[in-house]
Formats: sequence, structure tokens, C-alpha cells
Amino acid sequence: MKRYVALLRGINVGGFHKLPMVELRNEFASLGYKNIVTLLNTGNVLLDGPDSRVHVLEQDISTHLERKFGFHIPVMLRTKEEFLRCYRLNPYHAMEETSNIKLYVSFLHEKQAGEITLPWKSDDQALEILSFTGWEVYSTVDLGVTKTVKAMAILEQLFGKGITTRNWNSVKRIAEKL
Repeated sequence: MKRYVALLRGINVGGFHKLPMVELRNEFASLGYKNIVTLLNTGNVLLDGPDSRVHVLEQDISTHLERKFGFHIPVMLRTKEEFLRCYRLNPYHAMEETSNIKLYVSFLHEKQAGEITLPWKSDDQALEILSFTGWEVYSTVDLGVTKTVKAMAILEQLFGKGITTRNWNSVKRIAEKL
């Protein structure tokens, strides 16, 4: 058995695709996963599962959840070691989150080469990408620049729809639980 973090995309966000965490834990258990812990209400699941190919596990989980809940739920798995590496990379050491400045990590489903020069800023200067590992994108959003930040749409344009984003505080909480 191996420890994983499952990051589910698009559940319990803005009142859409509501999924109770108790039901989510039950479904992971029905698939044979153990030591299941959900964090927050946005699809962060810590669990023990087979030491198998991650993409196969992701697809199996996603297919099962879609059958059970009736809507597609993309799943990105990271091993405990991969997630902690992501956390330790922390390009935000000299930064502080404020009411205007938000810190994010976007997790990619597929590793990408990335053809952007860092740091990269959106045309409106609201989104800045500080670091890119091929698997994760570390970014900030400045809500003081514009009230109509389209950061997630921009990230999807740059890296595709196989992406899910967590704020840095969520990443810290997950790492602390691991």
C-alpha cells in the first residue's frame, strides 16, 4: 500500500457538483482504499491504495465516481512523497497572502514541458506564474488589479483542462496531515 493525495476537480465549488465528504469517503472505501481522510470540502482526499500506475488509479476512481454521482469528476493523484516535494518547493517564502494577494498551486494531470518565461504575468497583470515544475504551477493572483480575475481560465488556456488548483493554505494543511 502507498499513501496518496487525491485532488478532485470541480466539486462543491460555487454550489455546483455538490458531493458530501462522507459519501466520498464511502466510495473510496468501496474501491478498496484505506485510511481515508477528507480535508476541507473541495475534494482533497488522503488515502492508502495499491502501488500501481497512477493514471490507471486516477481513471478507475474518476469512472467510479461519475457512475455513482452522475457527473464527471477529474482526479489527480500524487504520492505522499510527490505532494511533500511540491510543498517543500514553496516559492512563496518571501510573500504573504493578503486580502488582495492570493497564492495558488495548480496540479496538472499530465507532465508538460512548459514554454513560458518565468516569472510570467497575464495581460492584465493580475495573474503571475512564479514557478513551473512540469507537474505543478505556482502562481499568485492580485485581486487589487482587477475585480474580474480570470486566472483559472488563463491557466487552462496555458496548460489545458487537466488541471486543478488549490490555495496555498490548503496545500499546507494537506502537507501537515501527511
